[in-house]
Amino acid sequence: MGVSRLDVFYRRLLLSKLFIGGWGKPEDLKRIFEFRKIIGDRERCKSLVPKDYPVYINKTEVHADCYIHDGVFVSPLEHFVPGILPTEAVKARFQFIVPKRWQSNRPVCIHLAGTGDHFFWRRRTLMARPMVKEAGMASLLLENPYYGYRKPKDQLRSCLKNVSDLFVMGGALILESSVLLHWLESEGYSPVGMTGISMGGYMSSLAVTNWPKPIPLIPCLSWSTASSVFTTGVLSKAVNWSELEKQYAINSVYEEEIMKLLEYCGADSFKMAQEFVKHSAGRENSLELLLDQPREDAVSVGCYSRAGGKAEIGPDLWIGEGVARDPLDTLLSADSTKTSLDTLPSGFKATKSQIGKKKAGSAKICRPLLHSESISFMKGVMDECTHMANFSVPVDTSLIIVVQAKEDAYIPRTGVLSLQEIWPGCEVRYLNGGHISAYLFKQNVFRQAIYDAFNRFCLKYPHLV
Repeated sequence: MGVSRLDVFYRRLLLSKLFIGGWGKPEDLKRIFEFRKIIGDRERCKSLVPKDYPVYINKTEVHADCYIHDGVFVSPLEHFVPGILPTEAVKARFQFIVPKRWQSNRPVCIHLAGTGDHFFWRRRTLMARPMVKEAGMASLLLENPYYGYRKPKDQLRSCLKNVSDLFVMGGALILESSVLLHWLESEGYSPVGMTGISMGGYMSSLAVTNWPKPIPLIPCLSWSTASSVFTTGVLSKAVNWSELEKQYAINSVYEEEIMKLLEYCGADSFKMAQEFVKHSAGRENSLELLLDQPREDAVSVGCYSRAGGKAEIGPDLWIGEGVARDPLDTLLSADSTKTSLDTLPSGFKATKSQIGKKKAGSAKICRPLLHSESISFMKGVMDECTHMANFSVPVDTSLIIVVQAKEDAYIPRTGVLSLQEIWPGCEVRYLNGGHISAYLFKQNVFRQAIYDAFNRFCLKYPHLV
């Protein structure tokens, strides 16, 4: 399957770079990786968040068809990994859109935000308000750390400054989702499910792996890991590779200490990358041709799963890291791969004496090698914190309906383990077109998948409704 030209064109409209600060502090990476081992195991962390964790409603607006409640609570991540969150992100904020009249039961769907979805306008307008009218269903919109009121002062729009910020965001959202699920249950709402589009789909999937009960899950335009998004998808061109390569070259802690903490790819990341690339050599990189990128900067690395399954390649609308105004917002206001990999150099796993001791100015000599190792390290750390195979399997996978775009250039599916392999029994629905067109024109399909998953829950667990 090819990639959407609209996805490629849209990516070119966004000029800002991701991860301009680099990988993040090594000590922060170590702390979040250690904590990932806890939240990746549902049994180990089922009592981390108390059922009576304090949640506060501080404002209510009355509308013709619904009530909109603004709520707040302190992120539990601040208790378990103190200081890892920016000061602005410690307080979690949400909006709760409740219909004035329930059609049946009191169903609530939690929506996590995709990239660039600051505050609540997009989700409220495109999903929550229509769901009130169509199905009498309530929606709870949680604001991501690093977004909206929770955005650090030194962050440019949606561009996360460090790679580690993405992992901190994920850890926070897993725990914050547990807070809200407990709170909704205690308030008598049922059934309760989770959804998200693009990055929100990844985050909602991670959150559900941690919940100890059957729950509807509808991840849209996301897949099994974020590693392919930043190494083979169109968004990889927005990554500030020069800074990442420089930091990787001069700081041996990344290879000598952090690699040892990775469980999914771990210390064998380079070896697995070599094996994957060896079997991929000689293919034509259609995505690279579309982007007109030099081959030196497009080295991609694949990965095999620890379960032994061959990983599948494919594209999150990690949108919003763009120019003065996100092009997607402009479009919304107007109207509310086949990927091949270059062969890596024979001396792929270089020693720090070959790379690390070179100063930034002289590192140009080994740029292809350094770029290859940086991509491989990126894949390893991304898989560690975002790969669904590194987390518990949801309690009932038959309640999962995945909606994916066939020509998604943001979230490559080739080269990564499929969700059907990780979550046997889940349903995957494919849409024609790419990431951007699906986001703009298929919101009704996402909503229908939500209704279907909730109906499935009611039929299978009538005693829990």
